[in-house]
Amino acid sequence: MVNCCGLVSVKNEPVPLKSITVELEVQDHVATVVSTLLYENKEENPIEARFVFPLPGDAAVCHFSAKIGQTEIVAEVKEKQQAREEYDDALSSGQQAFLLEESEQSPDIFSLSVGSLPPGESASIRLEYVTELAVQADDGLRFCLPGVLNPRYEPQGSQGEKVQVTSVPASQIPYALSFSARMSSPRPVAKVESNSSLDPLQYLNTEKTQATVKLADGHKFDRDIELLIYYEDAHQPSAVVEAGQASAKPGSMMADPVVMVSLYPEFPKAVMSSMSSCGEFVFLLDRSGSMDCAMNSSKPETRIQSARDTLVFLLKSLPMGCYFNIYSFGSRFEHVFPKSVEYSQKTMDEALKKVRTMGADLGGTEILEPLKSIYKQSCIPKHPRQLFVFTDGEVGNTKAVIDLVRSNAGSHRCFSFGIGEGASTALIDGLAKEGGGHPQFITGAERMQPKVMQSLRFSLQPAVVDISVTWDMPSVTTLSPPITTLFQGQRSIIYAQLSGKTTKAEGGVTVKYSLAGQPSKNQLRFSLAPTGDTGLTVHRLAARTLIRSLETRESRKGDEVKTKVVDLSVQSGVSSSFTAFIAVNKSSNEAIKGPLLQRNIPTAFARTLDFEECCYGDPRGSPTPTDPLLQLVTLQKASGCWELDASLAAVFSKSVAEVEKPKPEKVTPQVWATVLALIWLHGFKSADREEWELLSMKAVSWLKAQNAPSLDECVAAGNQLLGRSVPKDILGV
Repeated sequence: MVNCCGLVSVKNEPVPLKSITVELEVQDHVATVVSTLLYENKEENPIEARFVFPLPGDAAVCHFSAKIGQTEIVAEVKEKQQAREEYDDALSSGQQAFLLEESEQSPDIFSLSVGSLPPGESASIRLEYVTELAVQADDGLRFCLPGVLNPRYEPQGSQGEKVQVTSVPASQIPYALSFSARMSSPRPVAKVESNSSLDPLQYLNTEKTQATVKLADGHKFDRDIELLIYYEDAHQPSAVVEAGQASAKPGSMMADPVVMVSLYPEFPKAVMSSMSSCGEFVFLLDRSGSMDCAMNSSKPETRIQSARDTLVFLLKSLPMGCYFNIYSFGSRFEHVFPKSVEYSQKTMDEALKKVRTMGADLGGTEILEPLKSIYKQSCIPKHPRQLFVFTDGEVGNTKAVIDLVRSNAGSHRCFSFGIGEGASTALIDGLAKEGGGHPQFITGAERMQPKVMQSLRFSLQPAVVDISVTWDMPSVTTLSPPITTLFQGQRSIIYAQLSGKTTKAEGGVTVKYSLAGQPSKNQLRFSLAPTGDTGLTVHRLAARTLIRSLETRESRKGDEVKTKVVDLSVQSGVSSSFTAFIAVNKSSNEAIKGPLLQRNIPTAFARTLDFEECCYGDPRGSPTPTDPLLQLVTLQKASGCWELDASLAAVFSKSVAEVEKPKPEKVTPQVWATVLALIWLHGFKSADREEWELLSMKAVSWLKAQNAPSLDECVAAGNQLLGRSVPKDILGV
């Protein structure tokens, strides 16, 4: 019997981890994170402490060291089995040893073992990683320090090592956390926002290009720490050239200069304003018990409720003429239709009826089987498949899921959404990366709808095809995998190794692609002079990118690729699934004696439910929506119009008679109702425009198709009725 929650309690044993100090340094869009973990053994026997914790799935862990008294031991990267044997041998002989390894199943979970810590002794562990920060819809850069590690569901028959997580409710975490961040950029730092309480932002210079911020006291470990960093003048294409390491093997990636190019594609406005009316939209919704958890501690709405509401917005925003289906999964999976159906009033109503009854009541989190079922369905000619996956990301077979998406990448685009605290970054980022889509994370008090609707806009834009990268300089080896996806305003990063000598002072890169049948390109010229203050950050990020690319091929190529990964990991000092950091304290001449006590360090999980609720959830459907915006959206017809009835009048807080009376004589009830709905959206819900923009565009298209008379009179009367003054051109009619 598989325990779908995997919760392991701490049995009143002393926890040797006393504090974690995290220092974040952000240079433009690259983050360096240094974590210091202080261990102290207050027991009468030596201990071995094991800490399983989350890190960002794309982090390049590049330093691991331990300090005992005045002795510092810097770990080396070695093949994983060799590192484990050295660790075990050290403990057997009474030596202190430290082991850090990445999970083979999910690259966002790490295990840290602190071995043979004598009674009364302390050890300070230093862990460093670098990562790129993702660009959000509002141009903010998102940094997330994972603090929540929810137990991962392991499907029956799963292969490979299981991730053993020791988790407790956030209120029972026995160690302290301090967090500080320093930002620097060529452009001023406009603001920093967070889902956690921060001390005020402090600027370090008059230009405001450098700033610091700290986490306020009293962090409760009930959430991941998220920072949103905003620079003035948004994001510009850039290139950073970093000199190689003098001590590295000549000709190797670490010895040669490496360039990191950041591009932000800008597509023609004419293309961006034209939305496709074709496509097959498949929505895959997690209905495992964990989806019945609250979105956050201050908001009673559950993850499944938020996902249901979001599906309403999505269904109302789909274009006429497309195809769609909805799958949901837990320990088993269901679908609304046996195969995708054409979008119409009848099929939309049928789908909405099913959506309203969906609860978090399907047990565990087995996403692999519904994905296989979706991929077995034949694609519909001239209707590109767009897959939207909604999950809280609590799966243990991440690698198998991503491998499946990769093997079907040619037939679809995959847009992924991580819901709530502790969603697996490896899963959510991996689904989108391998599926040629875009990942989104919804945490804290955020509404799900704006981010999901941004992804729907991406899916409705023409796919960028025939992407190629050319370099204007000699002896360049591209280290990044081929670019398969470009989205408007979303950053694309390319790493390349610069070999040999060159007399050129400047280099360049050109990205060519085809968009809606039109050839386009983006170019960037940059200096080849190395930047002086990056250390080996760019090399490590490039190594991480190449390692991840090689690891995805390992299942097909076997030992040959594994050998390449191990060599690159050891050479660059960057972790991989086949290597581990190992440090042994050989300076002490005295063997540590006495029985070695095992101690597991707990992480927080974001649960507020008991075991039964967590596994089986709440089967109750959704109540009638009380949010006026959701009410209005729910009433819209598939064609884009609204009916003039009591439900619509109630959204405007009026009676049917009050709404019908000012209707111009020549205007039909449907046209009048649709104009009123558009005025209400623009007049009362302009701040939520991202959520309703697509369905309003559908309404405008419907109005234009009616060739309705007296629209000027209609808009004027509607504004007077609703107490607004929205101009006709703003409505788009």
